[in-house]
Amino acid sequence: MGLLLITAVAGILPGFQSCKEEPEIPEVPFNRLLQSETIESGIFKRSVEYAVLLPENYNTSSDSFPVVYLLHGFGDNHTAWFKYGLIKYYSDKYASENGPMIFVMPQGFNSYYVNRYNGNVAYMDFFTTELLPAIDSIYRTRKDKSQRAVMGFSMGGYGALILPVMNPDLFSVSVPLSMSFRTDEQYLAEPDWVFDSQWAPIFGGMGATGSARLTDYFKQFSPFYFFAGGDASGFNELKILIDCGDDEETLSVTNNALHCLMREKGVKHEYRVRDGAHSWDYWHNSIGEALRFMSYAFRGETYPDHSNAVDVGAPVPAESIQSLRISATELEAAVLLPPGYDAINGSYPVIYLIHDFVTGKREEQRDSLFSLFYNSMSGSKLNKALVVEIPSDVEAISAEAMKGVIDQIDIAFKTRQNRNARLLMGNGTGGALAASVVAVDSLSYASCCLFNAYLPDGTATVTGGVFYYLDESDQGQAYNSYKNLYSDIRKRNLNYEYRVRQGDDSFQSFLDGLSASFTVLKKRLSST
Repeated sequence: MGLLLITAVAGILPGFQSCKEEPEIPEVPFNRLLQSETIESGIFKRSVEYAVLLPENYNTSSDSFPVVYLLHGFGDNHTAWFKYGLIKYYSDKYASENGPMIFVMPQGFNSYYVNRYNGNVAYMDFFTTELLPAIDSIYRTRKDKSQRAVMGFSMGGYGALILPVMNPDLFSVSVPLSMSFRTDEQYLAEPDWVFDSQWAPIFGGMGATGSARLTDYFKQFSPFYFFAGGDASGFNELKILIDCGDDEETLSVTNNALHCLMREKGVKHEYRVRDGAHSWDYWHNSIGEALRFMSYAFRGETYPDHSNAVDVGAPVPAESIQSLRISATELEAAVLLPPGYDAINGSYPVIYLIHDFVTGKREEQRDSLFSLFYNSMSGSKLNKALVVEIPSDVEAISAEAMKGVIDQIDIAFKTRQNRNARLLMGNGTGGALAASVVAVDSLSYASCCLFNAYLPDGTATVTGGVFYYLDESDQGQAYNSYKNLYSDIRKRNLNYEYRVRQGDDSFQSFLDGLSASFTVLKKRLSST
């Protein structure tokens, strides 16, 4: 009986097998972020890791895409940009504006992205002859220099400059963020242990001191030499955006010096300085414009010379503007009363503005300034304060004359009569006058704000106990004077904020910079 049952069951098994469905193979979801890819390097005789972020539509299209190489800093690795830089978040946030891009994040070791002087670590050769061709063969890239950019932070910022400069046939866009390098003066001042551990292994001179550190190999790769030497116009085919925070330990001084050198040599570039230090908090705020800048380059379009112009808002009510003849001078000041001035029995801080205006347009430009101030106060962007506009007559304005202005204002209006409640600012020649007045009479003002100020060629005098707000446009004419003034303020440990914005010396640029300053000025006026 058992045998028959077995036979019967065996006889029906083939039938069951013929009806059985093939198991479904689950579809592997498309992964845009490949975190641990490798390339076998013949130069290094080992595998080198890299990460790739692909566009959202990479898997559903046959399009090719521009490539951005993202370089990490000293002591970091290829994971920095997606772990801490949040590149996926920012690329998606701005994708509709800038278009899709492929982001490649290679392991850079501590190479500074160049070949070592002794040939032991030929990183630039690896990058240009192994990594780049491999990326072009594996991914659907646009294989032309006009479609390749390099962006990096710190050590990677130097790589983002040096790779395009040394290989203009391969790259067309350079975006250094807080670029780590040194001027000759800084290089010579490095502590021995820093020099021997960070710089000498790359550029030579182990154990050297003084000028012996400035090896020929160092000079070959120093932007302070290759931009300064000969005709620099050949660099203008590159699209360069340099960005560095004003609170960097030393790098803000380095990047400032480089900006000034490039201006002197006519090397086209964009330059930005905002509030911040050597951190991702700062670089996160850099990524938006960096992607926009690269997108313009990839599309073959000229990057705008100016940012979006600030809207000053509605005209000021006529009753909120008063005239005041300044005693012992031929000058007539205009006084802006803050919103609600007559209805409130309080006292107000005072902003003294020495105004450099276009000839024949003082009233028009003053009205624009007053509208910006008044509407910003109404919208709580700026604390309520009196604004005293004084024309920048070089012969009439002095520290002594300004004391007379303060006395008149304090008698005629409801003011807070102490230095902490007074802020002196100026633009153009008015900025130079404001700086000179504060240098002589620092007891009358707690803050000095300069906008595209035409400062003297040498270092303008600064004084302790005064907060300085320095604002200039990256195409302004006083770049060397600002560099010197900023360096002097840093050396003397004074309280400051420093900004370099997109723009020129125009009145509109002054309005843009003034509006951007209100976040800081609000805090200054709140502390009075």
